[in-house]
Amino acid sequence: MVSRRLGLRPGTAADRDWIFELRHTVYAEELGQHAVNPAGRLRDALDDHDVVYLVATVGGEPAGFVSITPPWTGRWSLEKYLSRADLPVLDEPDVFEIRILTVAAPWRNTGAAGLLMYAALRWVQSRGGRRVVAMGRTALADMYRAAGLRPTGHTVVSGEVTFEVMSARVDDLAVLARQRYAAVLDRLSIDLDWRLDLPMRDGSDGCFHGGAFFDGIGTDFRSLDRRHRIVAADVLDAWFPPAPGVLRVLAEDPAWHARTSPPVDADGLRREIAAARNLPADSLTLGAGSSDLIFRAFRQWLTPQSRVLLVDPSYGEYTHVTTEVIGCRVDRLTIGPADGWRIDTERLVGALAGADYDLAVLVNPNNPTGGRLPARVLRDALTRVPTRTRIWVDEAYAGYAGPDQSVASLAVQRPNLVVCTTMSKMYALSGLRVAYLTSDALTAAALRRWTPPWAVSLPAQLAAVAALGDPEYYAARWAETAVLRAELAEALRAVDPSVPVEEAVSNFVLVTLPADGPSAAEVVAACRRDDVYLRDLSPMSPVFQGRTVRIAVKDRAGNARIVAAYRAALAATRESVSTR
Repeated sequence: MVSRRLGLRPGTAADRDWIFELRHTVYAEELGQHAVNPAGRLRDALDDHDVVYLVATVGGEPAGFVSITPPWTGRWSLEKYLSRADLPVLDEPDVFEIRILTVAAPWRNTGAAGLLMYAALRWVQSRGGRRVVAMGRTALADMYRAAGLRPTGHTVVSGEVTFEVMSARVDDLAVLARQRYAAVLDRLSIDLDWRLDLPMRDGSDGCFHGGAFFDGIGTDFRSLDRRHRIVAADVLDAWFPPAPGVLRVLAEDPAWHARTSPPVDADGLRREIAAARNLPADSLTLGAGSSDLIFRAFRQWLTPQSRVLLVDPSYGEYTHVTTEVIGCRVDRLTIGPADGWRIDTERLVGALAGADYDLAVLVNPNNPTGGRLPARVLRDALTRVPTRTRIWVDEAYAGYAGPDQSVASLAVQRPNLVVCTTMSKMYALSGLRVAYLTSDALTAAALRRWTPPWAVSLPAQLAAVAALGDPEYYAARWAETAVLRAELAEALRAVDPSVPVEEAVSNFVLVTLPADGPSAAEVVAACRRDDVYLRDLSPMSPVFQGRTVRIAVKDRAGNARIVAAYRAALAATRESVSTR
């Protein structure tokens, strides 16, 4: 009996012949879209570029395929029929084209077509895509609509076939897949041979963060001893412990800390922050980490009618809250390796002057790219943007750039400027959750009215006050971080000098893998087998092209394990790529 087990894998160079033959069979011989040719093969100019093929198999044998054109290819199949002026979505930096979905005749009732559609969605998600476009045959329009695609108003006639041009937001398609097709996906996954470099399920309704290392420890905390075997370099927690005074105060009376309600408004901590930063206490709003403040403030200031400018790529919580929680109209200022991952202030000022934005968000130094604007440059830019636009500056990693690199003092004077500062990363307090906003007094008073009581726990308040009391300790650790970062970057470069390793200004480095080698997801997965957790940045933005890994700086022992795992992962994944 022949197995009918469904499978899904990336297309290889060896697949191209049968793909071109199947395309000819379906689109020339069956449908009449193209003329029959003596070679019996159908291909076009895009096949010489970075088009991606995903292949469905039945019983291990190829049964169909879907092709995807990513934005970094720089051209689209649709441009044979429509200009970018006709379809402006093609100019967006985060749109992917689902180009061809084809299943061979014997396998058209096996679920292969639905699996290919879902796999294309997951692949686009995994590379940071936010919108897809496709040409769907009018005869199959109902199938595409059921999957969540919507007509753009354009039709295309090619040979004897009429197509509808369709589009959809990736997040909307993902929600629909979870809600409408969960049972189908459950059935498919029971015996599915899934071989893509991404999980079959996206696993989250919220923003995807680092911290996957807890999968290795166990989120039920029953195997906490495993933490000693794991290198958690996929999240940017400090490699060093909190200051000795922090550890002392937390150890003094933990039973009292656990059972006692904290000061309701954390006013003592607010005064300590104000004194340490030379800021007015009435300009500060406290929260349980920066995400608490982002959710609280943005939901007060913004509505679905608000227009927001975000830097892309940047900290994912801002995209999640503005697009998914509130539903704002979001534009993006794209940065990339060609500009050193830095914001061009003239582009920024021009973008803000040319549109009526309610909010613009800048992370400086930026996460996940590490590029930064010097404080004097940012201050100059901020004085030139329209006062109607509120500017939110996230300074989570500013301490690594130097004590004079904050613009918080300017926020006290400018009603349209708010600066967000977290003590999580710089002060080794990620587990305790302490952050604050600096703004003019009226903005701060309004936000404090929307702050729930006891927002910052007693252990967190105690620890933050003690941390602020030892600036020398933290300055020394930040300086040591720069040394460790340089050592880690040098050691990673030595593994393969042809692979770029960029030092960020904060506590991580970026590794960009070559296009003809393993993907970031494959290298990250291989490192996890050695209990080393790194961050694949691909889902954050298409600008990473599925090739960029972010690695947090650890102590020397941790960095040595990172380098060893990276070396082994490159060797293993390159061998796998060479056999495709």
